[in-house]
Formats: sequence, structure tokens, C-alpha cells
Amino acid sequence: MYDISTRKRALALVEQGRSLNSVSRETGISRAAIRSWQDRLEPLPSISTPDPGPPADDPAYAYLLGLYLGDGCISAHPRGTGYYLRIACANAWPGLLQLCREAVTKVRPGIGVYALQKEGYAMVTSHSRHWPNLFPQHAPGKKHERRIALEPWQQDIVDTHPWEFVRGLIHSDGCRMTNWTTRVVGGETKRYEYPRYFFTNLSRDIRQLYTDTLDKVGVSWKQANAHNISVARKPSVALMDTHVGPKH
Repeated sequence: MYDISTRKRALALVEQGRSLNSVSRETGISRAAIRSWQDRLEPLPSISTPDPGPPADDPAYAYLLGLYLGDGCISAHPRGTGYYLRIACANAWPGLLQLCREAVTKVRPGIGVYALQKEGYAMVTSHSRHWPNLFPQHAPGKKHERRIALEPWQQDIVDTHPWEFVRGLIHSDGCRMTNWTTRVVGGETKRYEYPRYFFTNLSRDIRQLYTDTLDKVGVSWKQANAHNISVARKPSVALMDTHVGPKH
């Protein structure tokens, strides 16, 4: 929504004899908007919609929160009519794309959800005035450059549904992979393979949320490098396989 001063400046340029195309290029405001202001300068009153309150489905929200912290963002609609929630889902994992769409729908039943195809990934997108209320971590700047902390009500949901939160984080910024090594046994070189989970995120706070939740569900982990958390012990991998599993 453009304020009155912005509208007046655009109309002043038009009154100087400038074309709508010229004013639009200079100001970045669409021709249609400028044309409508010629008939009505004052903006129409906004239609407020009541906040629908907490998530409709807590397990789905815990999963969606993990996806958002890993590969999600919230941005304001340019006309001030609400916000877009966007979650990036790689084309390599069509199952992830479906799970993401289902989670959004469960968290806010009846809301519109669509996938905007990009090169190599799809952006699952949904518009609402109230996404910042559900994801108060939304703020200007990149997540790893600012503090990320859960609100008490979010932490309660994560504590109740920890595996859904872990699964969302792994499905966004993690993976299950198979490492291998060789050993010489009886003079013969043998290859041994073992699975492990990795989670990589630049944000120290988000990594901390991940490892704190792993501690609560009894999963052993270690810091593989500055931004990478590894789960490699067999009992812990078995737990992750039971509750998370590989992306598909």
C-alpha cells in the first residue's frame, strides 16, 4: 500500500505532462496504480481479517517450522495486502514437495497453497495476513545474521512433537547418506558402508535448536565442522531412520 506522499509525488509528475509509462519507470509504481490515483487519491480502507489464532495442527506445524527455519522465508505483499510464506523444495524430492504442501494446509485449513516452479526447485507459496504471527522469527535480514529463538508457545509444540521438528529440519537442510571405508582383513581389502545423517545450517541458533531437540529424543550427535552436525552412531541412526528417514 503506497502512502499519500508517494501518491502525490507520482501525480505531480503526471501533472507536469509526463506520460504514465515515464512516471512508472521512474517511480517503480505500476501504470494501473497511478491511473487509479487520478480518480481517487485516498487509499481504500483496508479490510481487516481476524487472526485465526494458533496452528490448527500442532504436529504439522512442528514439521513446517523445521522447513521454514531451513529453507523458508516470509515476505510482504508489495500492495500491503498480507504476507507470502515461501518454502523452497528441490525437484529431486517430490515427496518433500507434497509433504510441505500438506503441512501448510493442515496448519491453516482452507488457505491457498501453490508451487511456483524455479530452476531446480519449486517454491511452495501461500498468502495470508497472519504468517508473521505463526512464524515470529520473520524479520529483515538473513536468518544466520540475526538471533533466532522460539517463542514459548512454539517451544511447547516442539517439545510435544520433537520428531516432526527434527524431520522438518532434515528435510530442509539435512540428508541421510552412506559413508564407506576399507579395512584389510586376512590380507584382503574389504569395503564397509555405514549410514549417517548430516544437518548443515549457517545459523548457530538454528543448529542449537536442532541439537537441543536431538538431546531430548536421545540421539547422539557431534559437530562435524563449523556448520555441520553429524549423527553417525548406529543406535542413533536407527532412531533417525524410524522417525525421519531419507528424503524422497
